[in-house]
Amino acid sequence: MTTTQTIPWAPFSQKHIDYINNAMQSRICVAEGAIRSGKTIDNCIIAAAYLETCRDKIHLASGSTIGNAKLNIGVCNGFGLENLFRGRCKWGKYRDNEALFIYSQTGEKIVVFAGGGKSDSYKRILGNSYGLWIATEINEHYDSDDSRESFIKVAFGRQAAALDQLVLWDLNPCNPNHRIYEEYIDSYAEREIDGYLYEHFTLEDNLSIDEKRREQIKAQYDPNSVWYRRDIKGERCVADGLIYQHFADNTKGYLTDDVREWCREHEQRIRYVTIGVDFGGTGSATKFQATAITDKWTVIAFDEEYIKGMVDPDALNGRFSLFVRRIAEYGKSSTWADSAEQILIRGFQNTVKKDNLPTGVSNAKKMEIHDRIKLTLLLMAQKRLYICRKCEHLIEALCEAVYDSKRFDDTRLDDGTTDIDSLDAFEYSIEPYYEKLLIGPQPSKPLYMPIAR
Repeated sequence: MTTTQTIPWAPFSQKHIDYINNAMQSRICVAEGAIRSGKTIDNCIIAAAYLETCRDKIHLASGSTIGNAKLNIGVCNGFGLENLFRGRCKWGKYRDNEALFIYSQTGEKIVVFAGGGKSDSYKRILGNSYGLWIATEINEHYDSDDSRESFIKVAFGRQAAALDQLVLWDLNPCNPNHRIYEEYIDSYAEREIDGYLYEHFTLEDNLSIDEKRREQIKAQYDPNSVWYRRDIKGERCVADGLIYQHFADNTKGYLTDDVREWCREHEQRIRYVTIGVDFGGTGSATKFQATAITDKWTVIAFDEEYIKGMVDPDALNGRFSLFVRRIAEYGKSSTWADSAEQILIRGFQNTVKKDNLPTGVSNAKKMEIHDRIKLTLLLMAQKRLYICRKCEHLIEALCEAVYDSKRFDDTRLDDGTTDIDSLDAFEYSIEPYYEKLLIGPQPSKPLYMPIAR
């Protein structure tokens, strides 16, 4: 017997109702706007309705990474495809790709999930013809003038033989000069492309979020930051100036003397000890950053080693060994090192075995810089980031970090005038816990929360 899940939908605003209805008669649909405004859920609903009756069998769901695609489209806070088809779908593999197999009213449908943020991401979607392409955070997909390497252009090309083509994109506003606007979104509107639908949403358009919750969401952001204008106001704007303005203006509020003392005072305990390593070279530094993550998902950067210029590999191995021993009193650690230097990483791994060090050495995740920046800003806004005063290089780096005004992808200026090495090492140390740090501490007992689309 086939079972389905009853989802407790909140009321939809008229703007959302119109967007969903109009999408059923459209070919390319774009939902842009503030976070928690309901964009992605609308597209999931549209995709589900399409999958029930379309003639094509293979379809594509993409995000900046495959994890992002599965989280935002597959799960989507309980409103994603796996929930909309609860009892009629299962996760599996299709030609070595993660896929959701759906049993629709018109037969089996296969939704392939893929990451589109890297220059070689297009390789994962070759060989298939897709009917539906649903993409979350489309501005973080790789695009270029070369139609053979651009994920966006390749995905469009893979729909050329579709019987019932449908494109569903969502995004939070970004730099108005981003090519996603110039090449696609605004260009389609200006050329009045047949079947093109665009809608802009704000927090107020999501009727499932009450005023109290709306103010809580806003409070997580610095009102003067570019992220507030984009994520809360839903505005397209350029990122410039200091990245961590509030930290620079209120540095003392983020500092502590001792990580254990801080944990005792705030009734938290250290859950993970992690080391981020950025290797230096001519004109840059090698940086070891020790960070503690507590059981309530607070981050405390508590020790550092800053090594300027080129260092002999054997000497570097010795410095690393001493550093690991120095922080061993806080517990066994995990080390995440810049994956661009495999020879040096192997040297660290051999040193761990030879000296019997209480750590493991792995390649850093090296997420996109704008994702790392947003995580750090969120931790600061929620008072879940603290730094021991001895970490002078990291403190100075956070105070001086600025956006690169010549780039449209929200990266930071790296011209030798600021300490990028300390920022990279710190970010490498917390990247493995990215998703959990985004969510933050959860109540020990289930509490009723309003449904957030």
